[in-house]
Amino acid sequence: MTVMKNTNRNLLLLAAALFLCFTTVEAQEVTLKITKRYLNLPVSHQVDRAEMTFRADGKQERAFQIRLAPDTPDYWVFCDMSTLKNKEITISYQGNQAGLNRIYQADEIAGQDSIYKEKNRPQFHYTQKRGWNNDPNGLIYYEGEYHLFYQHNPYEREWENMHWGHAVSKDLIHWEELPVALYPDEHGTMFSGSAVIDYNNTSGFGKKGVPPMVAIYTADNPEKQIQCIAYSLDKGRTWTKYAGNPVIDSKAKWNSKDTRDPKVFWHQPSNKWVLVLNERDGHSIYNSDNLKDWTYQSHVTGFWECPDLFELPVDGKKDNTKWVMYGASGTYMIGDFDGKTFRPEAGKYYYTTGSIYAAQTFANIPESDGRRIQIGWGRISHPGLPVNGMMLFPTELSLRTTKEGIRLFSQPVKEIEMLQKEAGKWSNLTAGKANELLQPYNQAGSLRIRTTIKLSHATSAGFNLFGQFLLDYDMNGNRVNGVFYSPEERTSMEITADILLDRTSVEVYIDGGAYSYSMERRPDPNNKEGFHFWGTNIEVKSLEVYTLDSIWK
Repeated sequence: MTVMKNTNRNLLLLAAALFLCFTTVEAQEVTLKITKRYLNLPVSHQVDRAEMTFRADGKQERAFQIRLAPDTPDYWVFCDMSTLKNKEITISYQGNQAGLNRIYQADEIAGQDSIYKEKNRPQFHYTQKRGWNNDPNGLIYYEGEYHLFYQHNPYEREWENMHWGHAVSKDLIHWEELPVALYPDEHGTMFSGSAVIDYNNTSGFGKKGVPPMVAIYTADNPEKQIQCIAYSLDKGRTWTKYAGNPVIDSKAKWNSKDTRDPKVFWHQPSNKWVLVLNERDGHSIYNSDNLKDWTYQSHVTGFWECPDLFELPVDGKKDNTKWVMYGASGTYMIGDFDGKTFRPEAGKYYYTTGSIYAAQTFANIPESDGRRIQIGWGRISHPGLPVNGMMLFPTELSLRTTKEGIRLFSQPVKEIEMLQKEAGKWSNLTAGKANELLQPYNQAGSLRIRTTIKLSHATSAGFNLFGQFLLDYDMNGNRVNGVFYSPEERTSMEITADILLDRTSVEVYIDGGAYSYSMERRPDPNNKEGFHFWGTNIEVKSLEVYTLDSIWK
Protein backbone atom coordinates (compact mmCIF):
# COMPACT_ATOMS: atom_id res chain seq x y z
CA MET A 1 0.00 0.00 0.00
CA THR A 2 2.81 2.35 0.82
CA VAL A 3 4.45 1.73 -2.58
CA MET A 4 1.15 2.32 -4.33
CA LYS A 5 0.60 5.63 -2.47
CA ASN A 6 4.08 6.92 -3.42
CA THR A 7 3.60 5.88 -7.03
CA ASN A 8 0.28 7.73 -7.23
CA ARG A 9 1.83 10.81 -5.66
CA ASN A 10 4.70 10.83 -8.17
CA LEU A 11 2.27 10.44 -11.06
CA LEU A 12 0.22 13.37 -9.79
CA LEU A 13 3.33 15.55 -9.48
CA LEU A 14 4.40 14.60 -13.02
CA ALA A 15 0.92 15.42 -14.36
CA ALA A 16 0.94 18.79 -12.61
CA ALA A 17 4.36 19.60 -14.04
CA LEU A 18 3.26 18.68 -17.54
CA PHE A 19 0.08 20.78 -17.12
CA LEU A 20 2.10 23.84 -16.12
CA CYS A 21 4.50 23.23 -18.99
CA PHE A 22 1.73 23.30 -21.56
CA THR A 23 -0.44 26.04 -20.04
CA THR A 24 2.11 28.66 -18.97
CA VAL A 25 3.13 30.97 -21.79
CA GLU A 26 6.66 32.25 -21.47
CA ALA A 27 6.92 36.00 -22.00
CA GLN A 28 8.68 37.08 -25.20
CA GLU A 29 10.84 40.20 -25.24
CA VAL A 30 12.20 42.72 -27.69
CA THR A 31 14.52 45.64 -26.91
CA LEU A 32 14.65 48.86 -28.92
CA LYS A 33 15.72 52.47 -28.63
CA ILE A 34 12.86 54.96 -28.84
CA THR A 35 13.60 57.39 -31.66
CA LYS A 36 10.08 58.33 -32.75
CA ARG A 37 7.04 59.71 -30.93
CA TYR A 38 4.73 56.72 -31.31
CA LEU A 39 4.78 52.97 -31.11
CA ASN A 40 2.06 51.58 -33.39
CA LEU A 41 0.58 48.28 -32.24
CA PRO A 42 -1.67 45.93 -34.26
CA VAL A 43 -4.87 44.67 -32.60
CA SER A 44 -6.93 41.60 -33.45
CA HIS A 45 -10.16 40.53 -31.76
CA GLN A 46 -9.51 36.99 -32.95
CA VAL A 47 -6.91 36.53 -30.19
CA ASP A 48 -7.11 36.67 -26.40
CA ARG A 49 -5.71 39.50 -24.31
CA ALA A 50 -2.22 39.08 -22.88
CA GLU A 51 -0.08 41.30 -20.69
CA MET A 52 2.48 43.65 -22.22
CA THR A 53 5.02 45.57 -20.16
CA PHE A 54 7.56 48.29 -20.96
CA ARG A 55 10.77 48.51 -18.92
CA ALA A 56 13.29 51.33 -19.05
CA ASP A 57 16.24 52.18 -16.81
CA GLY A 58 15.69 48.98 -14.86
CA LYS A 59 12.08 49.70 -13.85
CA GLN A 60 8.64 48.97 -15.22
CA GLU A 61 7.16 51.98 -17.01
CA ARG A 62 3.84 50.59 -18.25
CA ALA A 63 1.81 47.40 -18.06
CA PHE A 64 -1.44 46.67 -19.87
CA GLN A 65 -3.55 44.02 -21.56
CA ILE A 66 -3.70 43.94 -25.34
CA ARG A 67 -4.92 41.65 -28.13
CA LEU A 68 -1.74 41.92 -30.19
CA ALA A 69 -2.37 40.74 -33.76
CA PRO A 70 0.05 38.05 -34.98
CA ASP A 71 -0.96 38.69 -38.62
CA THR A 72 -3.56 40.95 -40.24
CA PRO A 73 -4.88 43.40 -37.61
CA ASP A 74 -8.46 44.58 -37.21
CA TYR A 75 -7.03 48.03 -36.49
CA TRP A 76 -3.98 49.78 -35.03
CA VAL A 77 -3.58 51.53 -31.69
CA PHE A 78 -0.67 53.60 -30.44
CA CYS A 79 1.48 54.46 -27.43
CA ASP A 80 2.78 58.00 -27.10
CA MET A 81 6.46 57.50 -26.19
CA SER A 82 7.43 61.17 -25.80
CA THR A 83 8.52 60.72 -22.18
CA LEU A 84 10.78 57.81 -23.14
CA LYS A 85 12.39 59.41 -26.21
CA ASN A 86 16.03 58.33 -26.76
CA LYS A 87 15.78 55.66 -24.07
CA GLU A 88 16.23 51.94 -24.58
CA ILE A 89 13.12 50.00 -23.58
CA THR A 90 12.38 46.31 -23.29
CA ILE A 91 8.91 45.20 -24.36
CA SER A 92 7.70 41.97 -22.80
CA TYR A 93 4.59 40.15 -24.04
CA GLN A 94 2.85 37.03 -22.78
CA GLY A 95 1.19 36.32 -26.12
CA ASN A 96 2.24 35.33 -29.61
CA GLN A 97 5.79 36.44 -30.55
CA ALA A 98 4.63 37.26 -34.08
CA GLY A 99 2.65 40.20 -32.75
CA LEU A 100 5.78 41.78 -31.26
CA ASN A 101 7.44 41.69 -34.64
CA ARG A 102 4.68 43.85 -36.17
CA ILE A 103 5.10 46.78 -33.73
CA TYR A 104 6.82 49.76 -35.34
CA GLN A 105 7.91 53.29 -34.46
CA ALA A 106 6.78 56.41 -36.31
CA ASP A 107 6.14 60.09 -35.80
CA GLU A 108 2.56 59.53 -36.96
CA ILE A 109 -0.24 57.29 -35.75
CA ALA A 110 -1.06 54.40 -38.06
CA GLY A 111 -3.94 55.66 -40.20
CA GLN A 112 -3.31 59.30 -39.25
CA ASP A 113 -4.57 60.62 -42.60
CA SER A 114 -8.04 59.12 -42.15
CA ILE A 115 -8.69 59.99 -38.48
CA TYR A 116 -11.85 62.11 -38.05
CA LYS A 117 -12.74 61.48 -41.71
CA GLU A 118 -14.03 57.93 -41.24
CA LYS A 119 -17.59 57.15 -42.32
CA ASN A 120 -19.07 56.80 -38.84
CA ARG A 121 -16.82 59.23 -36.93
CA PRO A 122 -18.90 61.75 -34.90
CA GLN A 123 -18.36 65.20 -36.36
CA PHE A 124 -19.30 67.58 -33.52
CA HIS A 125 -18.83 65.36 -30.49
CA TYR A 126 -15.54 64.48 -28.86
CA THR A 127 -14.17 61.01 -29.53
CA GLN A 128 -10.63 59.81 -28.88
CA LYS A 129 -8.46 58.83 -31.84
CA ARG A 130 -8.32 55.19 -30.84
CA GLY A 131 -9.71 52.88 -28.17
CA TRP A 132 -12.47 52.99 -25.58
CA ASN A 133 -13.84 55.81 -23.44
CA ASN A 134 -16.42 56.00 -20.70
CA ASP A 135 -16.92 58.43 -17.77
CA PRO A 136 -15.75 62.03 -18.14
CA ASN A 137 -13.31 62.84 -15.31
CA GLY A 138 -11.69 65.93 -13.87
CA LEU A 139 -13.70 68.47 -15.88
CA ILE A 140 -12.11 71.82 -15.11
CA TYR A 141 -11.51 75.23 -16.67
CA TYR A 142 -8.12 76.85 -16.18
CA GLU A 143 -6.39 79.77 -17.89
CA GLY A 144 -8.42 79.71 -21.07
CA GLU A 145 -8.73 75.94 -21.44
CA TYR A 146 -11.50 73.48 -20.70
CA HIS A 147 -9.93 70.20 -19.62
CA LEU A 148 -11.71 66.95 -20.37
CA PHE A 149 -10.20 63.88 -18.74
CA TYR A 150 -11.98 60.57 -19.24
CA GLN A 151 -11.89 56.85 -18.59
CA HIS A 152 -9.86 55.42 -21.43
CA ASN A 153 -8.51 52.14 -22.75
CA PRO A 154 -5.91 53.22 -25.32
CA TYR A 155 -5.27 49.67 -26.53
CA GLU A 156 -8.67 48.36 -27.57
CA ARG A 157 -12.20 49.49 -28.40
CA GLU A 158 -13.55 47.50 -25.42
CA TRP A 159 -13.38 48.26 -21.67
CA GLU A 160 -10.05 47.36 -20.00
CA ASN A 161 -6.79 49.01 -18.83
CA MET A 162 -8.41 52.08 -17.30
CA HIS A 163 -6.27 55.22 -17.81
CA TRP A 164 -7.21 58.88 -17.72
CA GLY A 165 -7.33 60.17 -21.28
CA HIS A 166 -7.02 63.93 -21.76
CA ALA A 167 -8.27 66.58 -24.19
CA VAL A 168 -8.46 70.38 -24.07
CA SER A 169 -10.63 73.00 -25.72
CA LYS A 170 -10.75 76.77 -25.77
CA ASP A 171 -14.45 76.93 -26.66
CA LEU A 172 -16.11 73.66 -25.49
CA ILE A 173 -16.51 72.73 -29.15
CA HIS A 174 -13.11 72.10 -30.79
CA TRP A 175 -11.02 69.55 -28.90
CA GLU A 176 -7.36 68.62 -29.02
CA GLU A 177 -6.43 65.17 -27.74
CA LEU A 178 -3.35 65.21 -25.50
CA PRO A 179 -1.23 62.29 -24.24
CA VAL A 180 -2.64 60.03 -21.54
CA ALA A 181 -2.63 61.84 -18.18
CA LEU A 182 -2.74 59.03 -15.61
CA TYR A 183 -1.48 55.46 -16.04
CA PRO A 184 -2.23 52.39 -13.90
CA ASP A 185 0.23 51.89 -11.05
CA GLU A 186 0.93 49.71 -8.01
CA HIS A 187 -2.37 50.83 -6.45
CA GLY A 188 -4.48 49.73 -9.44
CA THR A 189 -6.07 51.03 -12.59
CA MET A 190 -7.28 54.62 -12.89
CA PHE A 191 -11.00 54.86 -12.21
CA SER A 192 -13.13 58.02 -12.19
CA GLY A 193 -12.58 61.23 -10.26
CA SER A 194 -12.38 65.01 -10.46
CA ALA A 195 -9.89 67.89 -10.48
CA VAL A 196 -9.46 71.23 -8.69
CA ILE A 197 -7.11 74.21 -8.78
CA ASP A 198 -5.53 74.60 -5.35
CA TYR A 199 -5.13 78.39 -5.51
CA ASN A 200 -4.09 78.68 -1.85
CA ASN A 201 -1.64 75.78 -2.14
CA THR A 202 -3.25 74.02 0.80
CA SER A 203 -1.71 70.78 -0.47
CA GLY A 204 1.82 72.15 -0.64
CA PHE A 205 2.20 70.83 -4.19
CA GLY A 206 2.44 74.28 -5.79
CA LYS A 207 5.38 76.52 -6.42
CA LYS A 208 5.66 80.31 -6.40
CA GLY A 209 3.08 81.81 -8.71
CA VAL A 210 1.86 78.40 -9.94
CA PRO A 211 -1.04 76.79 -8.08
CA PRO A 212 -1.25 73.04 -8.59
CA MET A 213 -3.98 71.37 -10.57
CA VAL A 214 -4.88 68.41 -8.35
CA ALA A 215 -6.62 65.28 -9.62
CA ILE A 216 -8.54 63.14 -7.12
CA TYR A 217 -9.28 59.66 -8.45
CA THR A 218 -10.09 56.08 -7.56
CA ALA A 219 -7.45 53.39 -7.95
CA ASP A 220 -9.09 50.01 -8.53
CA ASN A 221 -7.47 46.68 -7.73
CA PRO A 222 -8.84 43.16 -7.13
CA GLU A 223 -8.96 43.71 -3.37
CA LYS A 224 -10.49 47.17 -3.03
CA GLN A 225 -11.04 50.67 -4.39
CA ILE A 226 -9.05 53.51 -2.80
CA GLN A 227 -8.88 57.26 -3.34
CA CYS A 228 -5.64 58.83 -4.51
CA ILE A 229 -4.36 62.23 -5.66
CA ALA A 230 -1.88 63.53 -8.23
CA TYR A 231 -0.83 67.05 -9.16
CA SER A 232 0.29 69.00 -12.22
CA LEU A 233 2.23 72.28 -12.45
CA ASP A 234 2.04 72.59 -16.25
CA LYS A 235 -1.70 72.88 -16.93
CA GLY A 236 -2.34 69.17 -16.80
CA ARG A 237 0.29 68.10 -19.32
CA THR A 238 2.33 66.03 -16.87
CA TRP A 239 1.39 64.58 -13.50
CA THR A 240 3.09 63.53 -10.26
CA LYS A 241 1.30 61.07 -8.02
CA TYR A 242 1.32 61.77 -4.28
CA ALA A 243 3.78 59.53 -2.45
CA GLY A 244 1.34 59.20 0.45
CA ASN A 245 -1.45 57.60 -1.60
CA PRO A 246 -4.06 56.45 -0.83
CA VAL A 247 -5.67 59.42 0.92
CA ILE A 248 -8.92 57.52 1.67
CA ASP A 249 -9.20 53.76 2.22
CA SER A 250 -12.75 53.13 3.40
CA LYS A 251 -13.42 49.50 2.46
CA ALA A 252 -13.43 48.38 6.10
CA LYS A 253 -15.88 51.11 7.14
CA TRP A 254 -18.45 50.08 4.55
CA ASN A 255 -17.61 46.38 4.22
CA SER A 256 -17.78 46.95 0.48
CA LYS A 257 -15.36 47.30 -2.38
CA ASP A 258 -17.65 49.91 -3.95
CA THR A 259 -16.03 53.16 -2.76
CA ARG A 260 -15.26 55.26 -5.81
CA ASP A 261 -15.54 58.32 -8.06
CA PRO A 262 -14.57 61.26 -5.79
CA LYS A 263 -15.95 64.69 -6.70
CA VAL A 264 -14.05 67.50 -4.92
CA PHE A 265 -14.69 71.23 -4.62
CA TRP A 266 -13.81 74.14 -2.34
CA HIS A 267 -16.65 75.20 -0.02
CA GLN A 268 -16.03 78.84 0.76
CA PRO A 269 -18.50 79.28 3.69
CA SER A 270 -16.82 76.52 5.72
CA ASN A 271 -13.33 77.17 4.33
CA LYS A 272 -12.90 73.44 3.62
CA TRP A 273 -12.41 71.08 0.73
CA VAL A 274 -15.46 68.87 0.22
CA LEU A 275 -15.24 65.38 -1.28
CA VAL A 276 -18.37 63.53 -2.37
CA LEU A 277 -17.71 59.81 -2.70
CA ASN A 278 -19.99 57.01 -3.80
CA GLU A 279 -19.84 54.34 -1.12
CA ARG A 280 -21.88 51.14 -1.18
CA ASP A 281 -25.45 52.49 -1.32
CA GLY A 282 -25.09 56.25 -1.78
CA HIS A 283 -22.90 59.34 -1.54
CA SER A 284 -20.67 60.20 1.43
CA ILE A 285 -19.34 63.66 2.34
CA TYR A 286 -15.74 64.15 3.52
CA ASN A 287 -13.87 67.34 4.50
CA SER A 288 -10.20 68.30 4.29
CA ASP A 289 -7.93 71.29 4.84
CA ASN A 290 -5.19 70.10 2.48
CA LEU A 291 -6.59 67.52 -0.01
CA LYS A 292 -4.51 64.83 1.73
CA ASP A 293 -6.20 64.24 5.10
CA TRP A 294 -9.94 63.57 4.92
CA THR A 295 -12.61 63.33 7.63
CA TYR A 296 -15.92 61.53 7.07
CA GLN A 297 -18.99 63.70 7.79
CA SER A 298 -22.25 62.24 6.45
CA HIS A 299 -23.95 59.93 3.95
CA VAL A 300 -26.98 60.11 1.63
CA THR A 301 -28.39 56.79 0.40
CA GLY A 302 -30.05 56.20 -2.95
CA PHE A 303 -27.34 56.86 -5.54
CA TRP A 304 -24.94 54.69 -7.50
CA GLU A 305 -21.55 55.82 -8.83
CA CYS A 306 -20.18 59.13 -10.12
CA PRO A 307 -21.53 61.74 -7.67
CA ASP A 308 -21.83 65.45 -8.28
CA LEU A 309 -22.94 68.19 -5.88
CA PHE A 310 -23.29 71.86 -6.79
CA GLU A 311 -25.21 75.04 -6.05
CA LEU A 312 -27.43 76.80 -8.60
CA PRO A 313 -29.58 79.93 -8.54
CA VAL A 314 -33.31 79.35 -8.95
CA ASP A 315 -34.70 81.16 -12.00
CA GLY A 316 -31.37 82.97 -12.32
CA LYS A 317 -31.76 84.77 -8.97
CA LYS A 318 -28.46 84.68 -7.09
CA ASP A 319 -30.14 85.45 -3.76
CA ASN A 320 -32.18 82.25 -4.04
CA THR A 321 -30.09 79.12 -4.51
CA LYS A 322 -30.46 75.38 -4.04
CA TRP A 323 -28.01 72.48 -4.07
CA VAL A 324 -28.28 69.61 -6.52
CA MET A 325 -26.95 66.11 -5.84
CA TYR A 326 -27.02 63.39 -8.48
CA GLY A 327 -25.48 60.07 -9.45
CA ALA A 328 -24.40 58.31 -12.61
CA SER A 329 -27.94 57.56 -13.82
CA GLY A 330 -28.86 61.25 -13.83
CA THR A 331 -31.52 61.09 -11.11
CA TYR A 332 -31.17 64.01 -8.73
CA MET A 333 -32.27 65.53 -5.44
CA ILE A 334 -32.62 69.21 -4.59
CA GLY A 335 -31.74 70.40 -1.11
CA ASP A 336 -29.52 72.32 1.27
CA PHE A 337 -25.80 71.84 2.00
CA ASP A 338 -23.78 73.30 4.90
CA GLY A 339 -20.36 71.93 3.97
CA LYS A 340 -20.80 68.69 5.91
CA THR A 341 -24.33 67.42 5.28
CA PHE A 342 -26.63 67.45 2.27
CA ARG A 343 -30.27 67.57 3.33
CA PRO A 344 -32.66 66.57 0.53
CA GLU A 345 -35.80 68.69 0.23
CA ALA A 346 -37.21 67.30 -3.01
CA GLY A 347 -36.60 64.41 -5.41
CA LYS A 348 -35.57 62.02 -6.74
CA TYR A 349 -36.29 63.29 -10.21
CA TYR A 350 -34.85 62.77 -13.65
CA TYR A 351 -34.15 65.40 -16.27
CA THR A 352 -32.41 63.22 -18.85
CA THR A 353 -32.45 59.59 -19.96
CA GLY A 354 -31.06 57.38 -22.69
CA SER A 355 -27.43 56.77 -23.56
CA ILE A 356 -26.09 59.34 -21.08
CA TYR A 357 -24.25 58.07 -18.01
CA ALA A 358 -21.78 59.34 -15.40
CA ALA A 359 -22.13 63.01 -16.37
CA GLN A 360 -19.92 65.53 -14.58
CA THR A 361 -19.93 69.32 -14.38
CA PHE A 362 -16.96 71.64 -14.90
CA ALA A 363 -15.12 73.10 -11.94
CA ASN A 364 -13.55 76.56 -11.83
CA ILE A 365 -15.79 78.21 -14.43
CA PRO A 366 -15.14 81.98 -14.10
CA GLU A 367 -17.70 83.85 -12.01
CA SER A 368 -18.17 86.25 -14.94
CA ASP A 369 -19.49 83.28 -16.94
CA GLY A 370 -21.49 81.75 -14.12
CA ARG A 371 -22.74 78.70 -16.01
CA ARG A 372 -22.88 75.16 -14.69
CA ILE A 373 -21.72 73.16 -17.71
CA GLN A 374 -22.06 69.41 -17.92
CA ILE A 375 -20.66 66.68 -20.16
CA GLY A 376 -21.90 63.08 -20.06
CA TRP A 377 -20.64 59.82 -21.47
CA GLY A 378 -22.64 58.66 -24.48
CA ARG A 379 -22.86 54.85 -24.44
CA ILE A 380 -22.82 54.70 -28.22
CA SER A 381 -20.76 52.60 -30.63
CA HIS A 382 -19.50 53.60 -34.06
CA PRO A 383 -19.63 50.70 -36.54
CA GLY A 384 -16.38 50.04 -38.37
CA LEU A 385 -14.25 52.32 -36.18
CA PRO A 386 -11.43 51.43 -33.76
CA VAL A 387 -13.31 53.63 -31.26
CA ASN A 388 -16.10 53.01 -28.77
CA GLY A 389 -18.06 55.55 -26.73
CA MET A 390 -18.27 59.31 -27.06
CA MET A 391 -18.82 62.48 -25.08
CA LEU A 392 -22.29 63.92 -25.48
CA PHE A 393 -22.65 67.56 -26.39
CA PRO A 394 -21.92 69.99 -23.51
CA THR A 395 -25.04 71.33 -21.84
CA GLU A 396 -25.86 74.19 -19.49
CA LEU A 397 -27.78 73.21 -16.37
CA SER A 398 -30.23 75.51 -14.60
CA LEU A 399 -32.90 75.37 -11.90
CA ARG A 400 -36.32 76.70 -12.82
CA THR A 401 -39.63 76.94 -11.00
CA THR A 402 -42.30 74.78 -12.63
CA LYS A 403 -45.86 73.80 -11.77
CA GLU A 404 -44.42 70.78 -9.93
CA GLY A 405 -41.79 72.79 -8.06
CA ILE A 406 -38.13 73.51 -8.74
CA ARG A 407 -36.64 71.31 -11.45
CA LEU A 408 -33.34 70.88 -13.28
CA PHE A 409 -33.21 71.90 -16.95
CA SER A 410 -30.54 71.08 -19.53
CA GLN A 411 -29.86 72.79 -22.87
CA PRO A 412 -27.02 72.69 -25.44
CA VAL A 413 -24.38 75.32 -24.66
CA LYS A 414 -24.65 78.49 -26.71
CA GLU A 415 -21.27 77.78 -28.33
CA ILE A 416 -23.01 75.40 -30.73
CA GLU A 417 -24.01 78.46 -32.73
CA MET A 418 -20.45 78.83 -34.01
CA LEU A 419 -20.91 75.55 -35.89
CA GLN A 420 -24.36 76.03 -37.33
CA LYS A 421 -25.46 77.51 -40.63
CA GLU A 422 -29.14 78.22 -41.21
CA ALA A 423 -30.52 76.03 -43.97
CA GLY A 424 -34.18 76.90 -43.62
CA LYS A 425 -36.77 78.42 -41.32
CA TRP A 426 -40.53 78.01 -41.78
CA SER A 427 -43.77 78.28 -39.82
CA ASN A 428 -47.35 77.03 -39.89
CA LEU A 429 -46.74 73.98 -42.07
CA THR A 430 -48.73 70.84 -42.67
CA ALA A 431 -46.88 67.63 -41.88
CA GLY A 432 -46.73 66.83 -45.59
CA LYS A 433 -45.20 70.18 -46.49
CA ALA A 434 -42.66 69.93 -43.68
CA ASN A 435 -41.65 66.45 -44.87
CA GLU A 436 -41.19 67.78 -48.38
CA LEU A 437 -38.97 70.66 -47.19
CA LEU A 438 -36.77 68.25 -45.22
CA GLN A 439 -36.11 65.79 -48.04
CA PRO A 440 -32.80 67.43 -49.12
CA TYR A 441 -31.40 66.74 -45.61
CA ASN A 442 -32.35 63.05 -45.29
CA GLN A 443 -28.76 61.88 -45.72
CA ALA A 444 -27.08 64.71 -43.85
CA GLY A 445 -24.59 63.55 -41.21
CA SER A 446 -24.75 66.56 -38.87
CA LEU A 447 -27.86 68.65 -38.32
CA ARG A 448 -29.71 70.69 -35.73
CA ILE A 449 -33.48 70.72 -36.12
CA ARG A 450 -35.76 72.79 -33.91
CA THR A 451 -39.47 72.31 -34.22
CA THR A 452 -42.81 72.83 -32.46
CA ILE A 453 -45.69 70.45 -33.21
CA LYS A 454 -49.32 71.26 -32.44
CA LEU A 455 -51.73 68.36 -32.06
CA SER A 456 -55.37 68.61 -33.04
CA HIS A 457 -57.32 65.41 -33.75
CA ALA A 458 -54.38 63.26 -32.70
CA THR A 459 -53.57 61.96 -29.22
CA SER A 460 -50.07 61.12 -30.44
CA ALA A 461 -47.67 62.58 -32.95
CA GLY A 462 -44.01 62.57 -33.73
CA PHE A 463 -41.04 62.91 -36.01
CA ASN A 464 -39.04 60.07 -37.56
CA LEU A 465 -35.89 59.63 -39.60
CA PHE A 466 -35.83 56.49 -41.74
CA GLY A 467 -38.25 54.84 -39.33
CA GLN A 468 -36.43 55.75 -36.11
CA PHE A 469 -38.49 57.75 -33.61
CA LEU A 470 -36.64 60.99 -32.94
CA LEU A 471 -39.79 62.20 -31.19
CA ASP A 472 -42.74 60.02 -30.21
CA TYR A 473 -45.21 62.04 -28.14
CA ASP A 474 -48.14 60.20 -26.58
CA MET A 475 -50.26 63.03 -25.22
CA ASN A 476 -52.87 60.67 -23.81
CA GLY A 477 -50.32 58.62 -21.85
CA ASN A 478 -48.04 61.60 -21.13
CA ARG A 479 -45.01 59.88 -22.63
CA VAL A 480 -42.14 61.03 -24.81
CA ASN A 481 -40.31 58.15 -26.45
CA GLY A 482 -41.75 55.84 -23.82
CA VAL A 483 -40.79 57.93 -20.76
CA PHE A 484 -43.36 59.78 -18.63
CA TYR A 485 -43.42 63.50 -19.39
CA SER A 486 -46.00 66.08 -18.35
CA PRO A 487 -45.83 69.49 -20.06
CA GLU A 488 -45.64 72.65 -18.01
CA GLU A 489 -49.04 73.74 -19.30
CA ARG A 490 -51.27 70.84 -18.32
CA THR A 491 -53.72 71.23 -21.22
CA SER A 492 -51.05 72.03 -23.81
CA MET A 493 -51.48 70.55 -27.27
CA GLU A 494 -47.94 71.52 -28.28
CA ILE A 495 -44.49 70.08 -27.82
CA THR A 496 -41.14 71.60 -28.78
CA ALA A 497 -38.01 69.63 -29.63
CA ASP A 498 -34.41 70.73 -30.22
CA ILE A 499 -32.71 67.82 -32.02
CA LEU A 500 -28.95 67.32 -32.53
CA LEU A 501 -28.07 64.71 -35.13
CA ASP A 502 -24.53 63.43 -35.55
CA ARG A 503 -23.43 60.45 -37.62
CA THR A 504 -24.06 57.90 -34.89
CA SER A 505 -26.04 59.77 -32.22
CA VAL A 506 -29.27 61.63 -31.52
CA GLU A 507 -29.83 64.13 -28.68
CA VAL A 508 -33.26 65.68 -28.10
CA TYR A 509 -34.16 68.54 -25.72
CA ILE A 510 -37.87 68.88 -25.01
CA ASP A 511 -39.63 72.17 -24.18
CA GLY A 512 -36.54 74.25 -23.50
CA GLY A 513 -34.66 71.47 -21.72
CA ALA A 514 -37.31 70.36 -19.22
CA TYR A 515 -36.49 66.83 -20.35
CA SER A 516 -33.82 65.46 -22.67
CA TYR A 517 -32.76 62.11 -24.02
CA SER A 518 -30.03 60.65 -26.19
CA MET A 519 -29.66 57.48 -28.23
CA GLU A 520 -27.74 55.77 -30.97
CA ARG A 521 -28.74 56.84 -34.48
CA ARG A 522 -30.23 53.70 -36.01
CA PRO A 523 -32.04 54.19 -39.30
CA ASP A 524 -34.13 51.27 -40.51
CA PRO A 525 -32.36 50.07 -43.69
CA ASN A 526 -35.73 49.04 -45.14
CA ASN A 527 -37.35 52.43 -44.56
CA LYS A 528 -37.03 54.94 -47.42
CA GLU A 529 -39.12 57.88 -46.21
CA GLY A 530 -36.37 59.92 -44.53
CA PHE A 531 -37.56 62.74 -42.26
CA HIS A 532 -41.24 62.25 -41.55
CA PHE A 533 -43.67 64.13 -39.30
CA TRP A 534 -46.71 62.04 -38.39
CA GLY A 535 -49.98 62.46 -36.50
CA THR A 536 -53.59 63.13 -37.56
CA ASN A 537 -54.01 66.73 -38.74
CA ILE A 538 -50.97 67.98 -36.82
CA GLU A 539 -49.53 71.41 -37.49
CA VAL A 540 -45.79 72.01 -37.63
CA LYS A 541 -45.94 75.47 -36.05
CA SER A 542 -42.24 76.11 -36.52
CA LEU A 543 -39.35 74.32 -38.22
CA GLU A 544 -35.72 75.41 -38.24
CA VAL A 545 -32.91 73.45 -39.90
CA TYR A 546 -29.20 74.12 -39.41
CA THR A 547 -26.26 72.30 -40.91
CA LEU A 548 -23.36 71.82 -38.49
CA ASP A 549 -19.69 72.09 -39.41
CA SER A 550 -17.25 69.41 -38.36
CA ILE A 551 -15.19 70.32 -35.29
CA TRP A 552 -12.26 68.43 -36.82
CA LYS A 553 -11.58 70.73 -39.79
